[in-house]
Amino acid sequence: MSTLATPIELIDRLAAIPYAGAVADVLDEMGLTRQVLPHTIRPLVEGWKVAGRALTILGRPSSKADPDEVFPPLLTMLGDVKPGDVLLSQANDDVAAHIGELSAETAKYRGARGAVIDGGARDTDYIFRLGFPVFCRYTTPKDVLGRWELEAYNVPITVGDVTIEPGDYVLGDRDGVVVIPAALAEEVIGKAEEVVSTENLVRKAILQGVHPLEAYRRYGRF
Repeated sequence: MSTLATPIELIDRLAAIPYAGAVADVLDEMGLTRQVLPHTIRPLVEGWKVAGRALTILGRPSSKADPDEVFPPLLTMLGDVKPGDVLLSQANDDVAAHIGELSAETAKYRGARGAVIDGGARDTDYIFRLGFPVFCRYTTPKDVLGRWELEAYNVPITVGDVTIEPGDYVLGDRDGVVVIPAALAEEVIGKAEEVVSTENLVRKAILQGVHPLEAYRRYGRF
């Protein structure tokens, strides 16, 4: 009798998919055409890849400058990071860094697989040495203090035209970041694995001299 894969098993399978495009194609074919985050969200380091489940973060611009008001909600969120999480922040701003040295170190220690931020990052040399995959729109030395505050976490958020629910699956590489609804994760990942296998056959046929149109007709993909 078959059993459902655990979240960590699904994350590991998702991480093994060599390109996010395979997942994006499957989602398109299922009618889910708004699952790719804005192309401005890029890896800090080319070649970095992130795969995991979304710990969603919602915030807003704020002039609060008292550390005892601003930091406790952020630290509470970091304390609730679980193995396999990806911090996914709807910062939607251009005023501050939403991850830095200590938050990246904390998240990694607690088992997070990376962070995806619709906003900024700082302490990037340290994050690079730490090897903690961060995807973001920009870098800046500016802190959130006096500029931004956390409203809630593990709530639905929207980045670009993508709605992300807590626990949705995330895959990011140098092409961009795609989000898989949690309820469909096992199906989507399985189909993406099939896509990769079929495309490997197409590639092999082409390198053996098969006409690309014939390869497409034979395998149904290109």
